[in-house]
Amino acid sequence: MASPDSSPAATHRRIVASYPQYRQAERAVDHLSDNGFPVQSSAIVARDLELVEQVTGRYNYLSAAGNGAAGGAVTGALIGWVFGLFTWVAPLISGLLLALYGAILGAIVGAIIGMIAHAMTGGRRDFSSTPNMRAGSYDLLVDSDHADEATNMLSAAGAPGTGQSTAGSE
Repeated sequence: MASPDSSPAATHRRIVASYPQYRQAERAVDHLSDNGFPVQSSAIVARDLELVEQVTGRYNYLSAAGNGAAGGAVTGALIGWVFGLFTWVAPLISGLLLALYGAILGAIVGAIIGMIAHAMTGGRRDFSSTPNMRAGSYDLLVDSDHADEATNMLSAAGAPGTGQSTAGSE
């Protein structure tokens, strides 16, 4: 992914404020927009990124079968419902009944495929986890041509907190 300053059309940008939370930086840009500022000349840049992967448990054959069964059941139910909707199998069989049969068959097939896929990993990554990206701060960058105007607008009464105003440049 390209940085905000890497596009050919981008001009030199200055940091006009820094915020500890993304929502605060978002509110600042919204305030600028509400007051007629050309927000297309601004960017919110996350700094000090860290990826935290929270381990949620073991991943074994049972959990692989469960995940496969859940996905297979949903897929099978949708296929069964479509068959029933267009009466491709038998006009007397309800679409809901076909969806139920599809869910059961899909769960069985999905569980088998899930266990086979888990066996193919050879014991690598036998845990489940949830990744979470965090930033230390969020800088509000504005093209140098408009930086003073943005700083003044954010300093005005009624503006959202300006975070830590910085005079540095990017």
